[in-house]
Amino acid sequence: MNVYASNMGEGSYVLIIEMEKDKKIEIGKLGVLSFEKGYYAYVGSAMNGLDVRINRHMRQDKKKHWHIDYLLEEAVVRQVLCIEGEKKECTIASEMEGIFDGITNFGSSDCRCNTHLFHSKNLGKMMAAVKGMGLVNWRN
Repeated sequence: MNVYASNMGEGSYVLIIEMEKDKKIEIGKLGVLSFEKGYYAYVGSAMNGLDVRINRHMRQDKKKHWHIDYLLEEAVVRQVLCIEGEKKECTIASEMEGIFDGITNFGSSDCRCNTHLFHSKNLGKMMAAVKGMGLVNWRN
């Protein structure tokens, strides 16, 4: 994916990530977790600008700070969707939890959500769910 200049405001985003095979990955303080082959939707927010945060996720040369940083070393971002303004990451995560299986405690250490990472073997179903929540393609 390309990196873009920053001009989008605050908002929330979903990274659609492909895990090409089953894999165990050490995720910071969460320890070693098992990830099944398939697609993952990671829900995040960017209060200092969507482009800045999303561009950081796309970089390979970064210090690992968040759970997602560890996963992205082993998986591929296939699509990024976002929404500026009011729709918050926890609302999106809550809606996703009703549809997909989640990875407990992933990306949700600073809120009351069970998780911000969801799995599906069906990319079409995942994309339809995220777009159905009003998120749109980021810069693609």
